[in-house]
Amino acid sequence: MTVEERLAGLNIKINSKSPTNFANPATTDETAKGLFSMQDDYGINYYYRGTAPNNYIKFGQNAEGQDMWWRIIRFNGDGSIRMQYDGVGAAGINQYVRGNAMEMVLGNSGTDDAKYAGWMFGGTNGSSSKSREEAQRNETDLHLKTVVDNWFITHIVNTGYSDYIADSIFCNDRSIPGKSVTKWTQDTELGYGRNYTGYGALGRFMTGNNGTSLSANKNPKPQFTCPQENDKFTVDKKSGGNGALSYPVGLITADEIVAAGSGKYDTTNESYYLKKNPSYWTLSPYLFNGNAWLFFLFNGKLSSTNTISNGGVNPVINLKAKYLDKLQGDGTIDNPYSLS
Repeated sequence: MTVEERLAGLNIKINSKSPTNFANPATTDETAKGLFSMQDDYGINYYYRGTAPNNYIKFGQNAEGQDMWWRIIRFNGDGSIRMQYDGVGAAGINQYVRGNAMEMVLGNSGTDDAKYAGWMFGGTNGSSSKSREEAQRNETDLHLKTVVDNWFITHIVNTGYSDYIADSIFCNDRSIPGKSVTKWTQDTELGYGRNYTGYGALGRFMTGNNGTSLSANKNPKPQFTCPQENDKFTVDKKSGGNGALSYPVGLITADEIVAAGSGKYDTTNESYYLKKNPSYWTLSPYLFNGNAWLFFLFNGKLSSTNTISNGGVNPVINLKAKYLDKLQGDGTIDNPYSLS
Protein backbone atom coordinates (compact mmCIF):
# COMPACT_ATOMS: atom_id res chain seq x y z
CA MET A 1 0.00 0.00 0.00
CA THR A 2 1.37 3.44 -0.95
CA VAL A 3 1.70 6.40 1.39
CA GLU A 4 -1.06 8.14 -0.54
CA GLU A 5 -3.41 5.19 -0.09
CA ARG A 6 -2.69 5.03 3.62
CA LEU A 7 -3.36 8.74 4.01
CA ALA A 8 -6.61 8.36 2.09
CA GLY A 9 -7.60 5.64 4.55
CA LEU A 10 -7.24 8.22 7.32
CA ASN A 11 -9.31 10.74 5.33
CA ILE A 12 -6.21 12.90 4.91
CA LYS A 13 -6.37 14.77 1.63
CA ILE A 14 -3.47 15.80 -0.59
CA ASN A 15 -3.35 19.25 -2.15
CA SER A 16 -2.29 19.35 -5.78
CA LYS A 17 -0.91 22.86 -5.29
CA SER A 18 2.11 24.07 -3.29
CA PRO A 19 2.75 27.31 -1.38
CA THR A 20 3.73 30.07 -3.77
CA ASN A 21 5.63 32.24 -1.30
CA PHE A 22 7.33 30.83 1.79
CA ALA A 23 8.24 34.37 2.88
CA ASN A 24 4.67 34.93 4.03
CA PRO A 25 3.75 33.59 7.49
CA ALA A 26 1.01 30.95 7.46
CA THR A 27 -1.57 32.17 9.98
CA THR A 28 -4.51 29.95 8.95
CA ASP A 29 -4.96 26.24 8.32
CA GLU A 30 -3.29 26.30 4.92
CA THR A 31 -3.55 22.52 4.55
CA ALA A 32 -7.31 22.43 5.23
CA LYS A 33 -7.82 21.34 1.60
CA GLY A 34 -4.99 18.82 1.77
CA LEU A 35 -1.36 18.37 2.76
CA PHE A 36 1.35 19.93 0.61
CA SER A 37 4.01 17.72 -0.95
CA MET A 38 7.77 17.98 -1.38
CA GLN A 39 10.60 15.65 -2.35
CA ASP A 40 12.67 14.13 0.45
CA ASP A 41 15.46 11.53 0.47
CA TYR A 42 12.96 8.66 0.33
CA GLY A 43 10.43 9.96 -2.18
CA ILE A 44 7.48 12.37 -1.92
CA ASN A 45 6.47 13.47 1.58
CA TYR A 46 3.35 15.31 2.72
CA TYR A 47 3.54 18.12 5.27
CA TYR A 48 1.34 20.35 7.41
CA ARG A 49 1.40 24.15 7.21
CA GLY A 50 -0.21 26.91 9.26
CA THR A 51 -2.36 26.36 12.35
CA ALA A 52 -2.77 22.63 11.58
CA PRO A 53 -5.65 21.88 13.98
CA ASN A 54 -5.62 18.23 12.92
CA ASN A 55 -1.99 17.09 13.33
CA TYR A 56 -2.13 16.14 17.03
CA ILE A 57 -0.88 12.70 17.97
CA LYS A 58 -0.67 11.07 21.37
CA PHE A 59 2.11 8.52 21.59
CA GLY A 60 3.84 6.89 24.56
CA GLN A 61 4.02 7.61 28.24
CA ASN A 62 7.05 9.28 29.75
CA ALA A 63 9.05 8.10 32.74
CA GLU A 64 6.51 9.81 35.03
CA GLY A 65 3.59 7.91 33.47
CA GLN A 66 2.15 10.93 31.65
CA ASP A 67 0.85 10.74 28.08
CA MET A 68 3.19 12.42 25.61
CA TRP A 69 1.66 14.64 22.95
CA TRP A 70 3.26 15.43 19.61
CA ARG A 71 2.54 17.41 16.43
CA ILE A 72 3.01 15.65 13.09
CA ILE A 73 5.42 17.63 10.91
CA ARG A 74 5.13 15.44 7.84
CA PHE A 75 4.59 11.96 6.47
CA ASN A 76 7.99 11.00 5.07
CA GLY A 77 8.53 9.53 1.62
CA ASP A 78 9.06 6.09 3.16
CA GLY A 79 5.70 6.29 4.97
CA SER A 80 7.13 6.97 8.43
CA ILE A 81 5.51 9.69 10.53
CA ARG A 82 7.78 12.58 11.59
CA MET A 83 6.60 14.34 14.72
CA GLN A 84 7.85 16.83 17.28
CA TYR A 85 7.28 16.66 21.05
CA ASP A 86 4.61 19.15 22.14
CA GLY A 87 3.83 18.49 25.83
CA VAL A 88 2.36 16.06 28.39
CA GLY A 89 -0.99 15.33 29.99
CA ALA A 90 -2.54 12.99 32.51
CA ALA A 91 -2.80 9.42 31.22
CA GLY A 92 -5.99 8.59 29.34
CA ILE A 93 -7.32 12.15 29.08
CA ASN A 94 -7.36 14.24 25.89
CA GLN A 95 -5.92 17.30 27.54
CA TYR A 96 -2.30 18.35 27.88
CA VAL A 97 -0.01 21.23 28.69
CA ARG A 98 2.09 22.50 25.78
CA GLY A 99 5.73 23.01 26.57
CA ASN A 100 9.27 22.08 25.68
CA ALA A 101 10.56 18.69 26.71
CA MET A 102 13.52 20.46 28.33
CA GLU A 103 14.35 24.08 29.07
CA MET A 104 17.63 26.00 29.15
CA VAL A 105 19.79 23.38 27.45
CA LEU A 106 23.34 24.45 26.55
CA GLY A 107 24.22 23.91 22.90
CA ASN A 108 27.87 23.14 23.57
CA SER A 109 30.64 24.25 25.94
CA GLY A 110 32.87 25.05 22.95
CA THR A 111 31.89 27.40 20.13
CA ASP A 112 35.15 28.78 18.69
CA ASP A 113 35.54 26.27 15.87
CA ALA A 114 33.43 25.72 12.76
CA LYS A 115 33.08 22.05 13.67
CA TYR A 116 30.64 22.91 16.48
CA ALA A 117 27.96 23.66 13.90
CA GLY A 118 27.67 19.88 13.53
CA TRP A 119 25.45 17.41 15.39
CA MET A 120 28.72 15.47 15.62
CA PHE A 121 32.26 16.59 14.86
CA GLY A 122 35.83 15.38 14.52
CA GLY A 123 38.30 15.32 17.41
CA THR A 124 37.55 16.06 21.03
CA ASN A 125 35.63 18.99 22.44
CA GLY A 126 38.18 21.81 22.71
CA SER A 127 40.57 20.65 19.98
CA SER A 128 40.95 22.67 16.76
CA SER A 129 39.94 21.22 13.41
CA LYS A 130 42.54 21.43 10.63
CA SER A 131 40.40 20.53 7.62
CA ARG A 132 36.77 20.42 6.53
CA GLU A 133 36.93 16.62 6.51
CA GLU A 134 38.06 16.59 10.15
CA ALA A 135 35.50 19.21 11.21
CA GLN A 136 32.66 17.20 9.68
CA ARG A 137 33.88 13.78 10.80
CA ASN A 138 31.13 12.17 12.91
CA GLU A 139 33.12 11.18 15.99
CA THR A 140 32.12 13.32 18.98
CA ASP A 141 28.62 14.37 20.01
CA LEU A 142 27.64 18.00 20.34
CA HIS A 143 26.45 18.52 23.93
CA LEU A 144 22.94 19.19 22.61
CA LYS A 145 22.92 15.78 20.92
CA THR A 146 23.94 14.05 24.15
CA VAL A 147 21.02 15.69 25.97
CA VAL A 148 18.55 14.64 23.25
CA ASP A 149 19.87 11.06 23.28
CA ASN A 150 19.54 10.85 27.06
CA TRP A 151 15.94 12.10 26.87
CA PHE A 152 15.18 9.39 24.31
CA ILE A 153 16.69 6.70 26.53
CA THR A 154 14.68 7.85 29.56
CA HIS A 155 11.30 8.41 27.92
CA ILE A 156 11.26 6.09 24.89
CA VAL A 157 13.72 3.21 25.39
CA ASN A 158 13.24 2.70 29.14
CA THR A 159 9.45 3.00 28.84
CA GLY A 160 9.25 0.29 26.18
CA TYR A 161 8.40 2.30 23.05
CA SER A 162 11.61 2.03 21.02
CA ASP A 163 10.25 -0.72 18.73
CA TYR A 164 7.74 1.78 17.30
CA ILE A 165 10.45 4.19 16.15
CA ALA A 166 11.73 4.29 12.56
CA ASP A 167 15.35 4.92 11.67
CA SER A 168 14.65 7.80 9.26
CA ILE A 169 17.14 10.46 8.15
CA PHE A 170 17.79 13.60 10.21
CA CYS A 171 19.59 16.21 8.09
CA ASN A 172 22.33 18.26 9.77
CA ASP A 173 23.09 20.22 6.60
CA ARG A 174 26.76 21.22 6.77
CA SER A 175 27.02 21.77 3.02
CA ILE A 176 28.87 24.94 2.05
CA PRO A 177 27.18 26.66 -0.91
CA GLY A 178 29.81 29.44 -1.06
CA LYS A 179 29.68 33.20 -1.25
CA SER A 180 28.19 33.16 -4.76
CA VAL A 181 25.05 31.84 -3.04
CA THR A 182 25.26 33.35 0.45
CA LYS A 183 26.37 36.79 -0.87
CA TRP A 184 28.33 37.08 2.40
CA THR A 185 31.74 38.55 1.59
CA GLN A 186 33.38 37.13 4.73
CA ASP A 187 32.53 33.56 3.71
CA THR A 188 35.81 31.65 3.24
CA GLU A 189 33.94 28.52 2.05
CA LEU A 190 36.37 26.41 4.15
CA GLY A 191 34.27 25.02 7.01
CA TYR A 192 36.95 24.27 9.61
CA GLY A 193 38.93 25.92 12.39
CA ARG A 194 38.23 29.62 12.76
CA ASN A 195 37.44 30.22 9.09
CA TYR A 196 34.22 32.18 8.58
CA THR A 197 31.75 29.87 6.82
CA GLY A 198 28.11 29.96 5.76
CA TYR A 199 26.17 26.68 5.64
CA GLY A 200 23.44 25.27 3.43
CA ALA A 201 20.36 26.63 5.21
CA LEU A 202 21.94 30.09 5.39
CA GLY A 203 22.06 30.05 1.60
CA ARG A 204 18.34 29.22 1.47
CA PHE A 205 17.06 31.64 4.11
CA MET A 206 19.56 34.50 4.38
CA THR A 207 21.57 36.82 2.14
CA GLY A 208 24.69 38.87 2.70
CA ASN A 209 23.76 41.38 -0.03
CA ASN A 210 27.43 41.26 -1.11
CA GLY A 211 28.47 42.65 2.27
CA THR A 212 29.50 41.63 5.77
CA SER A 213 26.03 41.77 7.35
CA LEU A 214 23.20 39.30 6.78
CA SER A 215 19.48 39.83 6.29
CA ALA A 216 16.46 37.66 5.52
CA ASN A 217 16.20 36.21 2.03
CA LYS A 218 12.96 37.54 0.57
CA ASN A 219 12.51 34.31 -1.37
CA PRO A 220 13.23 31.47 1.10
CA LYS A 221 13.37 28.01 -0.44
CA PRO A 222 13.00 25.15 2.06
CA GLN A 223 13.98 21.67 0.97
CA PHE A 224 13.64 18.23 2.55
CA THR A 225 16.48 16.56 0.66
CA CYS A 226 19.87 16.50 2.39
CA PRO A 227 22.76 17.76 0.20
CA GLN A 228 25.60 15.76 1.81
CA GLU A 229 25.62 12.01 2.48
CA ASN A 230 27.71 12.60 5.61
CA ASP A 231 24.94 14.79 7.06
CA LYS A 232 22.15 12.21 6.68
CA PHE A 233 22.09 11.02 10.28
CA THR A 234 20.73 7.52 10.87
CA VAL A 235 21.51 4.61 13.19
CA ASP A 236 21.99 2.13 10.34
CA LYS A 237 23.44 2.84 6.90
CA LYS A 238 20.77 0.55 5.46
CA SER A 239 18.27 3.30 6.36
CA GLY A 240 19.83 5.54 3.72
CA GLY A 241 22.06 7.60 6.00
CA ASN A 242 25.50 7.73 7.60
CA GLY A 243 24.96 5.17 10.39
CA ALA A 244 26.51 7.54 12.96
CA LEU A 245 23.61 7.77 15.44
CA SER A 246 23.21 5.67 18.55
CA TYR A 247 19.47 6.41 18.76
CA PRO A 248 16.89 7.39 16.09
CA VAL A 249 16.07 10.83 17.47
CA GLY A 250 16.91 14.38 16.41
CA LEU A 251 15.51 17.90 16.18
CA ILE A 252 13.46 19.86 13.68
CA THR A 253 15.27 21.63 10.83
CA ALA A 254 15.06 25.24 9.69
CA ASP A 255 13.62 23.96 6.40
CA GLU A 256 10.78 22.19 8.21
CA ILE A 257 10.04 25.37 10.19
CA VAL A 258 9.81 27.55 7.08
CA ALA A 259 7.74 24.94 5.25
CA ALA A 260 5.39 24.80 8.26
CA GLY A 261 4.73 28.52 7.91
CA SER A 262 7.12 30.61 9.98
CA GLY A 263 7.63 33.10 7.18
CA LYS A 264 11.04 34.46 6.24
CA TYR A 265 13.82 34.81 8.85
CA ASP A 266 12.92 36.97 11.88
CA THR A 267 9.23 37.16 10.97
CA THR A 268 6.67 37.16 13.77
CA ASN A 269 4.00 34.48 13.43
CA GLU A 270 1.83 33.93 16.50
CA SER A 271 -0.48 31.43 14.84
CA TYR A 272 1.27 28.47 13.23
CA TYR A 273 1.52 25.16 15.07
CA LEU A 274 5.25 25.22 15.85
CA LYS A 275 5.12 28.47 17.81
CA LYS A 276 6.07 28.04 21.48
CA ASN A 277 7.53 30.35 24.09
CA PRO A 278 10.23 31.22 24.55
CA SER A 279 12.60 29.30 22.27
CA TYR A 280 13.99 25.98 21.12
CA TRP A 281 16.90 24.55 19.16
CA THR A 282 16.97 23.25 15.58
CA LEU A 283 19.30 20.80 13.88
CA SER A 284 20.36 23.26 11.16
CA PRO A 285 23.80 24.94 11.10
CA TYR A 286 23.72 28.68 10.38
CA LEU A 287 27.30 29.97 10.13
CA PHE A 288 30.67 30.29 11.81
CA ASN A 289 31.96 33.83 12.42
CA GLY A 290 34.26 33.28 15.37
CA ASN A 291 31.42 31.38 17.05
CA ALA A 292 29.41 28.45 15.71
CA TRP A 293 25.72 29.28 15.26
CA LEU A 294 22.60 27.15 14.76
CA PHE A 295 19.16 28.20 13.59
CA PHE A 296 16.81 28.66 16.53
CA LEU A 297 13.09 29.21 17.01
CA PHE A 298 12.54 32.28 19.20
CA ASN A 299 8.93 33.10 20.13
CA GLY A 300 7.85 31.50 16.87
CA LYS A 301 10.36 33.44 14.74
CA LEU A 302 13.06 31.64 12.78
CA SER A 303 16.19 33.06 14.36
CA SER A 304 19.73 31.92 15.23
CA THR A 305 22.06 31.77 18.19
CA ASN A 306 25.57 30.56 18.98
CA THR A 307 26.16 27.17 20.54
CA ILE A 308 27.17 28.50 23.96
CA SER A 309 23.61 29.78 24.37
CA ASN A 310 20.77 27.99 26.14
CA GLY A 311 17.42 27.03 24.65
CA GLY A 312 14.53 24.64 24.87
CA VAL A 313 14.57 21.17 23.36
CA ASN A 314 11.74 19.34 21.59
CA PRO A 315 12.87 15.93 20.34
CA VAL A 316 11.72 14.75 16.93
CA ILE A 317 11.07 11.08 16.22
CA ASN A 318 9.60 9.04 13.36
CA LEU A 319 6.99 6.32 13.82
CA LYS A 320 7.46 3.30 11.58
CA ALA A 321 5.51 3.29 8.32
CA LYS A 322 3.56 0.16 9.26
CA TYR A 323 1.70 2.17 11.89
CA LEU A 324 0.42 4.79 9.44
CA ASP A 325 -2.75 2.86 8.59
CA LYS A 326 -3.20 1.78 12.22
CA LEU A 327 -3.75 5.27 13.59
CA GLN A 328 -7.04 5.95 15.33
CA GLY A 329 -8.70 9.34 15.80
CA ASP A 330 -8.92 12.32 13.48
CA GLY A 331 -5.89 14.33 14.60
CA THR A 332 -7.83 17.03 16.44
CA ILE A 333 -7.00 17.98 20.00
CA ASP A 334 -10.25 16.37 21.19
CA ASN A 335 -9.63 13.18 19.23
CA PRO A 336 -5.88 12.98 18.56
CA TYR A 337 -4.28 10.26 16.48
CA SER A 338 -3.12 7.36 18.61
CA LEU A 339 -2.16 3.70 18.33
CA SER A 340 -4.38 1.09 19.91
